[in-house]
Amino acid sequence: MGAAAGPLVRAVHDEFHGDLLEVSMGPQHPSTHGVFRMVVTLDGERIVKLKPVFGYLHRNHEKIAEGTSYLGSMPYTDRLDYLCSMSNNWAYALAVEKLAGQPVPDRAQYLRVIMAELTRLVNHMCLVGFLFNDLGTSFTPLLYAFREREKILDLFESLSGSRMMCNYQRFGGCRVDPTPEWLAAASALVNNFPRFLDEYETMLTGNEIMLARTQGIGRLNAQQAINAGITGPGLRASGVDYDIRKVDGYGFYPRFDFRVPLGAHGDTYDRYMMRVLEMRESVKILQQAFRDLPAGPIMDPKAKLRGFRPKIGEAYGRLEGPKGELGFHLISDGSPNPYRYRVRPPSLINLTLLEEMSLGHTIADAVVILGSIDIVLGEVDR
Repeated sequence: MGAAAGPLVRAVHDEFHGDLLEVSMGPQHPSTHGVFRMVVTLDGERIVKLKPVFGYLHRNHEKIAEGTSYLGSMPYTDRLDYLCSMSNNWAYALAVEKLAGQPVPDRAQYLRVIMAELTRLVNHMCLVGFLFNDLGTSFTPLLYAFREREKILDLFESLSGSRMMCNYQRFGGCRVDPTPEWLAAASALVNNFPRFLDEYETMLTGNEIMLARTQGIGRLNAQQAINAGITGPGLRASGVDYDIRKVDGYGFYPRFDFRVPLGAHGDTYDRYMMRVLEMRESVKILQQAFRDLPAGPIMDPKAKLRGFRPKIGEAYGRLEGPKGELGFHLISDGSPNPYRYRVRPPSLINLTLLEEMSLGHTIADAVVILGSIDIVLGEVDR
Protein backbone atom coordinates (compact mmCIF):
# COMPACT_ATOMS: atom_id res chain seq x y z
CA MET A 1 0.00 0.00 0.00
CA GLY A 2 1.09 3.56 -0.52
CA ALA A 3 3.16 5.20 2.17
CA ALA A 4 2.41 8.69 3.38
CA ALA A 5 4.32 11.23 1.33
CA GLY A 6 7.23 12.76 3.24
CA PRO A 7 9.28 15.87 2.46
CA LEU A 8 9.77 16.41 -1.27
CA VAL A 9 13.53 16.87 -0.86
CA ARG A 10 15.73 16.09 2.13
CA ALA A 11 19.41 15.57 2.89
CA VAL A 12 20.43 12.02 3.90
CA HIS A 13 23.76 10.42 4.79
CA ASP A 14 25.05 7.09 3.53
CA GLU A 15 28.22 5.47 4.99
CA PHE A 16 29.42 4.50 1.51
CA HIS A 17 28.42 7.54 -0.55
CA GLY A 18 28.51 10.25 2.14
CA ASP A 19 26.06 13.14 1.86
CA LEU A 20 23.16 12.45 -0.51
CA LEU A 21 19.89 14.03 -1.54
CA GLU A 22 16.57 12.19 -1.36
CA VAL A 23 13.88 13.41 -3.77
CA SER A 24 10.25 12.34 -3.62
CA MET A 25 8.65 12.41 -7.09
CA GLY A 26 4.90 11.93 -7.10
CA PRO A 27 2.28 10.75 -6.44
CA GLN A 28 1.07 13.75 -8.46
CA HIS A 29 3.89 14.43 -10.93
CA PRO A 30 3.75 14.77 -14.73
CA SER A 31 6.51 12.18 -15.23
CA THR A 32 5.06 9.37 -13.14
CA HIS A 33 2.18 8.40 -15.47
CA GLY A 34 -0.49 8.44 -12.76
CA VAL A 35 -0.62 8.36 -9.00
CA PHE A 36 2.79 6.77 -8.57
CA ARG A 37 5.70 7.91 -6.41
CA MET A 38 9.42 7.32 -6.73
CA VAL A 39 11.70 8.07 -3.80
CA VAL A 40 15.02 8.67 -5.54
CA THR A 41 18.31 8.97 -3.63
CA LEU A 42 20.89 10.99 -5.54
CA ASP A 43 24.65 11.42 -5.43
CA GLY A 44 24.82 14.67 -7.37
CA GLU A 45 22.49 13.80 -10.27
CA ARG A 46 23.30 10.05 -10.22
CA ILE A 47 20.78 7.60 -8.80
CA VAL A 48 22.13 5.38 -6.01
CA LYS A 49 18.76 4.13 -4.81
CA LEU A 50 15.18 4.20 -6.10
CA LYS A 51 12.16 3.05 -4.16
CA PRO A 52 8.84 2.73 -6.06
CA VAL A 53 5.82 3.54 -3.90
CA PHE A 54 2.39 2.62 -5.16
CA GLY A 55 -1.08 1.68 -3.92
CA TYR A 56 -2.65 5.15 -4.14
CA LEU A 57 -5.20 3.85 -6.68
CA HIS A 58 -6.10 0.60 -4.93
CA ARG A 59 -9.82 -0.05 -5.51
CA ASN A 60 -10.29 -3.55 -4.10
CA HIS A 61 -10.87 -4.84 -7.62
CA GLU A 62 -10.24 -8.51 -6.84
CA LYS A 63 -12.31 -8.64 -3.64
CA ILE A 64 -15.20 -6.82 -5.30
CA ALA A 65 -15.15 -9.49 -8.04
CA GLU A 66 -15.54 -12.23 -5.43
CA GLY A 67 -18.81 -10.63 -4.37
CA THR A 68 -20.09 -10.11 -7.90
CA SER A 69 -21.42 -12.48 -10.55
CA TYR A 70 -18.98 -13.63 -13.22
CA LEU A 71 -20.62 -11.44 -15.86
CA GLY A 72 -20.90 -8.51 -13.45
CA SER A 73 -17.12 -8.29 -13.26
CA MET A 74 -16.64 -7.87 -17.01
CA PRO A 75 -17.07 -4.03 -16.97
CA TYR A 76 -14.62 -3.77 -14.06
CA THR A 77 -11.90 -5.35 -16.21
CA ASP A 78 -12.19 -2.30 -18.52
CA ARG A 79 -10.93 -0.14 -15.65
CA LEU A 80 -7.74 -2.12 -15.05
CA ASP A 81 -6.07 -0.42 -18.00
CA TYR A 82 -8.05 2.36 -19.63
CA LEU A 83 -6.05 2.00 -22.84
CA CYS A 84 -6.72 -1.71 -23.27
CA SER A 85 -10.30 -2.53 -22.31
CA MET A 86 -10.82 -4.85 -25.29
CA SER A 87 -7.78 -6.96 -24.34
CA ASN A 88 -8.74 -6.92 -20.67
CA ASN A 89 -12.23 -8.19 -21.53
CA TRP A 90 -10.79 -10.99 -23.64
CA ALA A 91 -8.32 -12.17 -20.97
CA TYR A 92 -11.12 -12.43 -18.42
CA ALA A 93 -13.43 -14.16 -20.91
CA LEU A 94 -10.65 -16.66 -21.68
CA ALA A 95 -10.35 -17.59 -18.00
CA VAL A 96 -14.11 -18.02 -17.53
CA GLU A 97 -14.47 -20.00 -20.77
CA LYS A 98 -11.63 -22.29 -19.69
CA LEU A 99 -13.31 -22.74 -16.30
CA ALA A 100 -16.69 -23.55 -17.83
CA GLY A 101 -15.53 -25.38 -20.98
CA GLN A 102 -17.34 -22.77 -23.07
CA PRO A 103 -16.68 -22.85 -26.89
CA VAL A 104 -16.50 -19.67 -28.99
CA PRO A 105 -17.75 -19.35 -32.63
CA ASP A 106 -15.21 -18.72 -35.38
CA ARG A 107 -16.48 -15.24 -36.25
CA ALA A 108 -16.20 -14.15 -32.62
CA GLN A 109 -12.62 -15.48 -32.47
CA TYR A 110 -11.69 -13.31 -35.47
CA LEU A 111 -13.47 -10.30 -33.99
CA ARG A 112 -11.54 -10.75 -30.75
CA VAL A 113 -8.26 -10.75 -32.67
CA ILE A 114 -9.34 -7.58 -34.51
CA MET A 115 -10.24 -5.78 -31.28
CA ALA A 116 -7.08 -6.93 -29.52
CA GLU A 117 -4.78 -5.79 -32.31
CA LEU A 118 -6.54 -2.44 -32.68
CA THR A 119 -6.01 -2.08 -28.93
CA ARG A 120 -2.32 -2.88 -29.36
CA LEU A 121 -2.07 -0.05 -31.91
CA VAL A 122 -3.75 2.36 -29.47
CA ASN A 123 -1.52 1.33 -26.59
CA HIS A 124 1.78 1.37 -28.47
CA MET A 125 1.26 4.66 -30.28
CA CYS A 126 0.30 6.33 -26.99
CA LEU A 127 3.36 4.80 -25.30
CA VAL A 128 5.59 6.32 -27.96
CA GLY A 129 3.90 9.70 -27.64
CA PHE A 130 4.19 9.74 -23.84
CA LEU A 131 7.80 8.51 -24.01
CA PHE A 132 8.73 11.48 -26.16
CA ASN A 133 6.90 13.77 -23.75
CA ASP A 134 9.20 12.36 -21.07
CA LEU A 135 12.12 13.20 -23.35
CA GLY A 136 10.96 16.81 -23.42
CA THR A 137 9.34 17.16 -26.85
CA SER A 138 6.37 19.08 -25.44
CA PHE A 139 3.43 17.12 -26.83
CA THR A 140 3.94 17.14 -30.63
CA PRO A 141 4.55 13.34 -31.01
CA LEU A 142 1.78 12.68 -28.50
CA LEU A 143 -0.71 14.76 -30.49
CA TYR A 144 0.22 12.85 -33.65
CA ALA A 145 -0.53 9.63 -31.73
CA PHE A 146 -3.79 10.99 -30.34
CA ARG A 147 -4.89 11.97 -33.85
CA GLU A 148 -4.71 8.31 -34.94
CA ARG A 149 -5.96 6.98 -31.63
CA GLU A 150 -9.15 9.02 -31.97
CA LYS A 151 -9.98 7.20 -35.21
CA ILE A 152 -9.80 3.82 -33.46
CA LEU A 153 -11.75 5.06 -30.46
CA ASP A 154 -14.46 6.30 -32.83
CA LEU A 155 -14.70 2.73 -34.16
CA PHE A 156 -14.87 1.30 -30.65
CA GLU A 157 -17.61 3.77 -29.74
CA SER A 158 -19.73 3.02 -32.79
CA LEU A 159 -19.44 -0.72 -32.11
CA SER A 160 -19.65 -1.00 -28.33
CA GLY A 161 -21.22 2.29 -27.29
CA SER A 162 -18.14 3.41 -25.41
CA ARG A 163 -14.80 4.80 -26.49
CA MET A 164 -12.68 3.45 -23.64
CA MET A 165 -14.79 1.26 -21.32
CA CYS A 166 -16.02 -1.05 -24.06
CA ASN A 167 -17.38 -4.05 -22.09
CA TYR A 168 -17.49 -5.87 -25.44
CA GLN A 169 -16.63 -9.53 -24.76
CA ARG A 170 -19.00 -12.13 -23.41
CA PHE A 171 -18.43 -15.72 -22.30
CA GLY A 172 -18.87 -17.65 -25.54
CA GLY A 173 -18.47 -14.75 -27.95
CA CYS A 174 -18.90 -11.00 -28.41
CA ARG A 175 -21.73 -8.63 -27.53
CA VAL A 176 -22.34 -6.91 -30.90
CA ASP A 177 -21.72 -7.96 -34.50
CA PRO A 178 -20.07 -5.18 -36.55
CA THR A 179 -21.91 -3.97 -39.62
CA PRO A 180 -20.33 -4.21 -43.11
CA GLU A 181 -19.85 -0.42 -42.97
CA TRP A 182 -17.96 -0.71 -39.68
CA LEU A 183 -15.72 -3.43 -41.08
CA ALA A 184 -15.03 -1.37 -44.23
CA ALA A 185 -14.11 1.69 -42.14
CA ALA A 186 -11.87 -0.35 -39.84
CA SER A 187 -10.16 -2.06 -42.76
CA ALA A 188 -9.51 1.31 -44.46
CA LEU A 189 -8.01 2.66 -41.23
CA VAL A 190 -5.70 -0.34 -40.95
CA ASN A 191 -4.59 -0.06 -44.57
CA ASN A 192 -3.70 3.61 -44.04
CA PHE A 193 -1.93 3.00 -40.73
CA PRO A 194 1.52 2.17 -42.23
CA ARG A 195 1.55 5.66 -43.74
CA PHE A 196 1.15 7.10 -40.25
CA LEU A 197 3.90 4.82 -38.93
CA ASP A 198 6.25 5.93 -41.71
CA GLU A 199 5.49 9.57 -40.88
CA TYR A 200 5.96 8.91 -37.16
CA GLU A 201 9.25 7.10 -37.64
CA THR A 202 10.60 9.75 -40.01
CA MET A 203 9.97 12.31 -37.30
CA LEU A 204 11.17 10.28 -34.31
CA THR A 205 13.37 7.23 -34.83
CA GLY A 206 16.50 8.97 -36.10
CA ASN A 207 16.16 11.98 -33.84
CA GLU A 208 19.62 12.76 -32.49
CA ILE A 209 18.43 13.74 -29.02
CA MET A 210 16.27 10.62 -28.77
CA LEU A 211 19.21 8.39 -29.70
CA ALA A 212 21.49 10.06 -27.13
CA ARG A 213 18.85 9.85 -24.38
CA THR A 214 17.78 6.22 -24.96
CA GLN A 215 20.62 4.10 -26.35
CA GLY A 216 22.47 2.36 -23.53
CA ILE A 217 20.05 3.82 -20.97
CA GLY A 218 18.08 1.56 -18.62
CA ARG A 219 19.56 -1.72 -19.81
CA LEU A 220 17.86 -4.94 -18.76
CA ASN A 221 19.54 -8.21 -19.69
CA ALA A 222 17.63 -11.35 -20.59
CA GLN A 223 18.39 -13.19 -17.35
CA GLN A 224 17.25 -10.29 -15.18
CA ALA A 225 14.04 -9.99 -17.19
CA ILE A 226 13.25 -13.71 -16.99
CA ASN A 227 14.03 -13.93 -13.27
CA ALA A 228 11.70 -11.02 -12.51
CA GLY A 229 8.84 -12.35 -14.64
CA ILE A 230 8.99 -9.44 -17.08
CA THR A 231 6.79 -10.03 -20.14
CA GLY A 232 5.67 -8.28 -23.29
CA PRO A 233 7.73 -5.78 -25.28
CA GLY A 234 10.01 -5.20 -22.27
CA LEU A 235 11.06 -8.86 -22.28
CA ARG A 236 11.43 -9.09 -26.04
CA ALA A 237 13.56 -5.93 -26.08
CA SER A 238 16.08 -7.98 -24.05
CA GLY A 239 16.17 -10.60 -26.79
CA VAL A 240 13.86 -13.23 -25.25
CA ASP A 241 11.63 -14.80 -27.87
CA TYR A 242 8.43 -15.16 -25.83
CA ASP A 243 5.04 -14.06 -27.08
CA ILE A 244 1.94 -15.78 -25.67
CA ARG A 245 0.19 -15.43 -29.02
CA LYS A 246 2.82 -17.87 -30.32
CA VAL A 247 3.42 -19.90 -27.14
CA ASP A 248 -0.23 -20.62 -26.23
CA GLY A 249 -1.81 -20.10 -29.63
CA TYR A 250 -5.01 -18.90 -27.93
CA GLY A 251 -7.93 -17.66 -30.02
CA PHE A 252 -7.10 -18.15 -33.69
CA TYR A 253 -3.59 -16.64 -33.60
CA PRO A 254 -1.95 -19.79 -35.07
CA ARG A 255 -3.87 -18.99 -38.29
CA PHE A 256 -2.08 -15.66 -38.69
CA ASP A 257 1.30 -15.03 -40.25
CA PHE A 258 3.31 -12.58 -38.15
CA ARG A 259 6.76 -12.40 -36.62
CA VAL A 260 7.90 -11.57 -33.10
CA PRO A 261 10.39 -8.65 -33.16
CA LEU A 262 13.35 -8.97 -30.76
CA GLY A 263 15.83 -6.45 -29.38
CA ALA A 264 19.53 -6.95 -28.81
CA HIS A 265 20.46 -4.59 -25.99
CA GLY A 266 17.46 -4.37 -23.67
CA ASP A 267 17.78 -0.60 -23.36
CA THR A 268 15.20 2.18 -23.63
CA TYR A 269 15.79 2.51 -27.37
CA ASP A 270 15.04 -1.19 -27.92
CA ARG A 271 11.88 -0.91 -25.86
CA TYR A 272 10.81 1.99 -28.10
CA MET A 273 11.58 0.03 -31.27
CA MET A 274 9.65 -3.00 -30.01
CA ARG A 275 6.48 -0.91 -29.97
CA VAL A 276 7.07 0.44 -33.46
CA LEU A 277 7.84 -2.98 -34.95
CA GLU A 278 4.94 -4.63 -33.11
CA MET A 279 2.53 -2.06 -34.56
CA ARG A 280 3.68 -3.07 -38.04
CA GLU A 281 3.05 -6.73 -37.18
CA SER A 282 -0.38 -5.87 -35.79
CA VAL A 283 -1.26 -4.27 -39.12
CA LYS A 284 -0.34 -7.53 -40.87
CA ILE A 285 -2.54 -9.52 -38.47
CA LEU A 286 -5.44 -7.12 -38.90
CA GLN A 287 -5.28 -7.22 -42.69
CA GLN A 288 -5.42 -11.03 -42.57
CA ALA A 289 -8.29 -10.95 -40.07
CA PHE A 290 -10.41 -8.61 -42.20
CA ARG A 291 -9.67 -10.70 -45.29
CA ASP A 292 -10.58 -14.05 -43.67
CA LEU A 293 -13.39 -12.98 -41.30
CA PRO A 294 -16.07 -15.68 -41.69
CA ALA A 295 -19.82 -15.25 -41.56
CA GLY A 296 -21.76 -16.85 -38.75
CA PRO A 297 -22.92 -16.24 -35.18
CA ILE A 298 -20.92 -14.12 -32.75
CA MET A 299 -22.22 -15.99 -29.69
CA ASP A 300 -22.38 -19.69 -28.94
CA PRO A 301 -26.14 -20.39 -28.82
CA LYS A 302 -25.66 -22.58 -25.74
CA ALA A 303 -23.77 -19.89 -23.82
CA LYS A 304 -25.46 -19.02 -20.55
CA LEU A 305 -24.89 -15.52 -19.19
CA ARG A 306 -27.59 -15.01 -16.57
CA GLY A 307 -27.65 -17.57 -13.77
CA PHE A 308 -24.17 -18.65 -14.87
CA ARG A 309 -22.70 -21.17 -12.41
CA PRO A 310 -19.51 -22.90 -13.59
CA LYS A 311 -18.72 -26.27 -12.09
CA ILE A 312 -16.35 -26.53 -9.11
CA GLY A 313 -12.76 -26.11 -10.24
CA GLU A 314 -10.13 -23.52 -11.10
CA ALA A 315 -8.64 -22.04 -14.26
CA TYR A 316 -6.00 -19.55 -15.35
CA GLY A 317 -6.58 -17.68 -18.60
CA ARG A 318 -3.96 -15.39 -20.09
CA LEU A 319 -3.13 -13.50 -23.24
CA GLU A 320 -0.44 -11.32 -24.76
CA GLY A 321 -1.69 -7.89 -23.81
CA PRO A 322 0.00 -4.78 -25.21
CA LYS A 323 1.93 -4.43 -21.92
CA GLY A 324 2.69 -8.14 -21.44
CA GLU A 325 1.06 -11.19 -19.92
CA LEU A 326 -2.38 -10.33 -18.54
CA GLY A 327 -3.93 -13.28 -16.70
CA PHE A 328 -6.93 -14.07 -14.52
CA HIS A 329 -6.94 -16.93 -12.00
CA LEU A 330 -10.42 -18.05 -10.99
CA ILE A 331 -11.61 -20.64 -8.46
CA SER A 332 -15.21 -21.74 -8.62
CA ASP A 333 -17.15 -23.35 -5.75
CA GLY A 334 -20.20 -23.80 -7.98
CA SER A 335 -21.87 -20.57 -6.86
CA PRO A 336 -22.75 -17.56 -9.12
CA ASN A 337 -19.65 -15.66 -7.90
CA PRO A 338 -15.97 -16.63 -8.09
CA TYR A 339 -14.68 -18.09 -4.81
CA ARG A 340 -11.29 -16.57 -5.64
CA TYR A 341 -10.42 -14.00 -8.34
CA ARG A 342 -6.86 -12.88 -8.94
CA VAL A 343 -5.26 -10.78 -11.66
CA ARG A 344 -1.73 -11.16 -13.01
CA PRO A 345 -1.10 -7.52 -14.09
CA PRO A 346 1.84 -6.89 -16.45
CA SER A 347 2.20 -3.25 -15.39
CA LEU A 348 2.93 -4.18 -11.75
CA ILE A 349 5.44 -6.92 -12.53
CA ASN A 350 7.23 -4.94 -15.25
CA LEU A 351 7.63 -2.10 -12.74
CA THR A 352 9.54 -4.21 -10.21
CA LEU A 353 12.93 -3.74 -11.93
CA LEU A 354 12.72 0.04 -12.21
CA GLU A 355 15.48 0.49 -9.63
CA GLU A 356 17.84 -1.99 -11.33
CA MET A 357 17.32 -0.21 -14.66
CA SER A 358 17.86 3.25 -13.16
CA LEU A 359 20.92 2.80 -10.89
CA GLY A 360 23.89 4.87 -12.08
CA HIS A 361 21.79 6.99 -14.43
CA THR A 362 20.65 10.55 -13.87
CA ILE A 363 17.29 11.51 -12.42
CA ALA A 364 16.24 12.75 -15.87
CA ASP A 365 17.01 9.28 -17.26
CA ALA A 366 14.77 7.64 -14.63
CA VAL A 367 11.81 9.56 -16.04
CA VAL A 368 12.52 8.23 -19.53
CA ILE A 369 13.14 4.67 -18.29
CA LEU A 370 9.81 4.68 -16.46
CA GLY A 371 8.14 5.92 -19.63
CA SER A 372 9.61 3.03 -21.62
CA ILE A 373 8.24 0.41 -19.18
CA ASP A 374 4.65 1.42 -20.00
CA ILE A 375 2.49 1.27 -16.88
CA VAL A 376 -1.11 2.15 -16.06
CA LEU A 377 -1.68 2.55 -12.35
CA GLY A 378 -5.21 1.18 -12.45
CA GLU A 379 -3.65 -2.16 -13.27
CA VAL A 380 -0.67 -1.80 -10.91
CA ASP A 381 -2.83 -1.08 -7.86
CA ARG A 382 -6.12 -2.74 -8.86
